[in-house]
Amino acid sequence: MKRTALFVVLLFALFGLRAQERRVQYRPYIDERRLHYGFFIGTHLQDWEFSYRTDLDYGQGEQWYAEVDNYNPGFSVGVLAEWRMHKHLALRFVPAIHFGQKHVTFHEQLSGRDSTMTVKSTYLSFPLELKFAAPRFNNFRPYAMVGAAPTLDLTIKRGRALLPKRFDTYLEVGMGCDIYFSFFKMIPELKFCFGLANAMESDRSDLLDQSLLKYSRPLGGVRSRMIMLTLYFE
Repeated sequence: MKRTALFVVLLFALFGLRAQERRVQYRPYIDERRLHYGFFIGTHLQDWEFSYRTDLDYGQGEQWYAEVDNYNPGFSVGVLAEWRMHKHLALRFVPAIHFGQKHVTFHEQLSGRDSTMTVKSTYLSFPLELKFAAPRFNNFRPYAMVGAAPTLDLTIKRGRALLPKRFDTYLEVGMGCDIYFSFFKMIPELKFCFGLANAMESDRSDLLDQSLLKYSRPLGGVRSRMIMLTLYFE
């Protein structure tokens, strides 16, 4: 047993030493270029965070509350332009288009009734980001990023219970890793996006059916959120 345990310890030690070995670096000078270009594909989840007014007196009326209770992955595609400012710092411009939807359920607190709607969104975004990269080791280089993304919703539909605003701005934070291959660089990235403004219109003069106001009137504010998993190629 002692010999077996010693063999296992030595085996793990050898694997650890192997992982720390210096290896041949693919495309060793690619990060020295002032400008980098690429493209990405990915998936994302869209969400809304609802807050409610406290100045409403419902009396014996209906009390409706909303939540996004079902998440369907969307599709994202875009291009990348990266400007090297320092060996550990870069400025990125990542225009993209995101196709997705949000499933919203309205709950009536007194009767327990529910009502649902699906809001499809096509976002055109123009993120400007700072990328903070660690030193490269072999063919890997992890990084963190932060940025802001002005966003335009191309699929606004009036006359519905909820009317999103056409413009929004997201704060973005995330992390990823540059992975170097013989002929290209691949970059998986996970990013969290937080809307900075109220994403919902309060002026509902577009409504032909005034009974729909019971869904939007209690809302004090709505913040957009997204989680994105993308794969860049340079």
